[in-house]
Amino acid sequence: MSVKAFKLVSAVEREMLMGDKNYINIECIECCGRNLYIGTNDCFIYHFLLDEKISTAGKITFAATKQLHKYLGLKKPVSELKAASALTRLLVLCDNTITLVNMMNLEPVPTGARIKGAVTFTLNENPVSGDPFCVEVCIISVKRRTIQMFMVFEDRVQIVKEVFTPEQPCAVAVDGYYLCLALTTQYIILNYNTGVSQDLFPYCSDEKRPIVKRIGRQEFLLAGPGGLGMFATVDGISQRAPVHWSENVIGAALCFPYVVALDDEFITVHSMLDQQQKQTLPFKEGHILQDFEGKVIVATNKGVYILVPLPLEKQIQDLLASHRVEEALVLAKGARRNIPKEKFQVMYKRILQQAGFIQFAQLQFLEAKELFRSGQLDVRELISLYPFLLPTSSSFIRSHPPLHEYADLNQLTQGDQEKMTKCKRFLMSYLNEVRSTEVANGYKEDIDTALLKLYAEANHESLLDLLVSENFCLLTDSAAWLEKHKKYFALGLLYHYNGQDAAALQLWVKIVDGDIEDATRSDLYEYIVDFLTFCSDQDLVWKYFEWVLQKNEEVGVQIFTKRPLEEQEKNNINPDDIISCLNKYPKARIKYLEHLVLERKIEKEKYHTHLAILYLEAILQLKSVTTDNCTETTELLLKLRSLLQKSDLYRIHFILDKIQGTDLHMESAILYGKLEEHEKALHILVHELKDYHAAEEYCIWNSENRDMQYRQRLFHMLLSVYLNPGTSDCALVMAAVDLLNNHAAEFDAGLVLQVVPDSWSVQLLSPFLAGAVRQSIHTKRMTQAALGLAQAENLIYKHEKVKQRGTPILLSDKKVCQVCQNPFCEPVFVRYPNGGMVHTHCAANRHLNSNMTHHSSSSSNQT
Repeated sequence: MSVKAFKLVSAVEREMLMGDKNYINIECIECCGRNLYIGTNDCFIYHFLLDEKISTAGKITFAATKQLHKYLGLKKPVSELKAASALTRLLVLCDNTITLVNMMNLEPVPTGARIKGAVTFTLNENPVSGDPFCVEVCIISVKRRTIQMFMVFEDRVQIVKEVFTPEQPCAVAVDGYYLCLALTTQYIILNYNTGVSQDLFPYCSDEKRPIVKRIGRQEFLLAGPGGLGMFATVDGISQRAPVHWSENVIGAALCFPYVVALDDEFITVHSMLDQQQKQTLPFKEGHILQDFEGKVIVATNKGVYILVPLPLEKQIQDLLASHRVEEALVLAKGARRNIPKEKFQVMYKRILQQAGFIQFAQLQFLEAKELFRSGQLDVRELISLYPFLLPTSSSFIRSHPPLHEYADLNQLTQGDQEKMTKCKRFLMSYLNEVRSTEVANGYKEDIDTALLKLYAEANHESLLDLLVSENFCLLTDSAAWLEKHKKYFALGLLYHYNGQDAAALQLWVKIVDGDIEDATRSDLYEYIVDFLTFCSDQDLVWKYFEWVLQKNEEVGVQIFTKRPLEEQEKNNINPDDIISCLNKYPKARIKYLEHLVLERKIEKEKYHTHLAILYLEAILQLKSVTTDNCTETTELLLKLRSLLQKSDLYRIHFILDKIQGTDLHMESAILYGKLEEHEKALHILVHELKDYHAAEEYCIWNSENRDMQYRQRLFHMLLSVYLNPGTSDCALVMAAVDLLNNHAAEFDAGLVLQVVPDSWSVQLLSPFLAGAVRQSIHTKRMTQAALGLAQAENLIYKHEKVKQRGTPILLSDKKVCQVCQNPFCEPVFVRYPNGGMVHTHCAANRHLNSNMTHHSSSSSNQT
């Protein structure tokens, strides 16, 4: 696909060069800065000054001013011209001789320095000498298969190296020590310093004119077979794909990022970045194409023209206007080396953004998203395409010049609803991704408000997620939009996020009451209860507590029972006030008291008593309605019994008075048990309820955390009730037998044998007796074990006590007395502090002697 990369502008007209002399032809050209040199077939050199002019319309023209011309006097064509600006010298090849002339006056140097025997020559643009006051020249010598290297100074030349080639060279280019040579049948790379060569690819110079051109550091462009422009490095490899030329290319030039080629009829322009042909310019009779410091000059035999490159930015914009995004991006990346860094970054970001909108318009959303991200697009540019999404308070103004050609989404999609829906889905996804990144910095309100509007319009499930998380939705715009789309529950969330809980609750209550319709949540009532539970505004709680209780007492009471523990512990809402307010709602009141007593475990008599009374009243109310125990009655009875058994804080006599005259015998028994009136309790269980299992359970739970004697006393009481002499009920007898046989360990066997009737057989009580014997033996053995352990422990303590007194003293018949040196005949001895042992009589004699000695010495001292 074509792009206008260059414009052909005339530089030197035929009349300026040759007038009416048709026999004069241009043989070669050289350009250095504004200086243009032309060599002709009649041995003349012409010097022109080129002035570039730009019109107000941006059109570029060149004005050539002839400075002078010089006849070399050899009557031979001037074959080649090369300028050495550092030396102010022009190297002229004519008649196989390179002459040094002054660039300004075209006079030969006074020394007459020249290089003879040159077929063609080129300059080393990557010199190895390091001398700024000389240039390195490489020539193909008239000698067969010979290349020569020279150093050319201001007024002298010096040969450096002579290299022989395997075949006759036809063309050469130089980079450092490397020569790229077109031989008769192939291209090679030759290091003239080391002599190492590398074959590239075959080529027939007899069929086509070879082209060898240095295009960069250690890289060359070659005319390859099949009309290919081949790239090759000094290592003999190609780092770029070839470009497709015509078969008869006669010249090539480089103007990055383009390679320009000349054939008999056209100038073709190929991109080095993607190797595609970008432009074709008709140009007949051309035979010279060269580039000079970024300026591409082409010439016929009669005139000189300049290929003026259009600004890369304009080329890129033209590509974008043609929706050729990939080519535009490739060209933009390639332009990096020709544009200052800061300017390039600004330009490249804008190009990425433009490319993103082109892809977006083509519904290529993945590509568009990546381009928007890479180009750091102000996301409001995208939002502004969608009508009414930006908040009314937004100060955003679209980029100028515009990044795209669309007024809004309607124009872009041409009213196609399916395309519009896809575009909205993309924006939802994109905004959701960027809202938490640096892209959103500075305009989070615009992004979140737009996202909310999209979610609401599409009935998207993420609307609620947006509102319950951190967001920057503008209240005014968002509220109006949610109300428009009848998203009342979401509107309540918005109010709540902005601290307007009263407005939120008012909306939600209307939804539950059916005043407005919104099916977002089927459990909205439960949500309101939960909301009030954690609401810190007590006024709102009190305002709506009756509403929630009227809907459902057992659920509604959760606004009090499930409040945060910290708040309940601080008693921010007084429990007594709550109980008072719940008087009209008995089920809720019971639930709340259960919360205080059973969950929070508040040890206050009034709460425990109140809860027991409420249980009792509810049970009696239910019993008055139906004689059968329904599920609710059974559940309440179990709760009442559990409370009466486990709590010690309620007023026992008060509740017992309430129960009197009812059929709540089990509860009466529990209360008598709390009063330690166990006989009454057991009498009720045995004689009125006839629930023998309950009687046994009564003994067990009443003796929990009590000693064994208390437990035995309860079981003996129960046995006495069963064996009361005034009764002869067989059921009681069997209950007594079962009690003894099942709980043998709980009885004193001796006392039991005293009270059981003599008529009972041993076989009847065999389980009890076996258990009693087993228990007795077990008790005896456990006592013996405990005694043994105690004795062992006592022995250990005695041993420790002995150890604390000192180390043991061993006495045998082999030990002798330290005084008389005789062995010990009996286990009686005296031990001195130094460890020595003596007979008792020896110790006594020694003690007597020491006393006498002490007395004698004292008498003599007195004398």
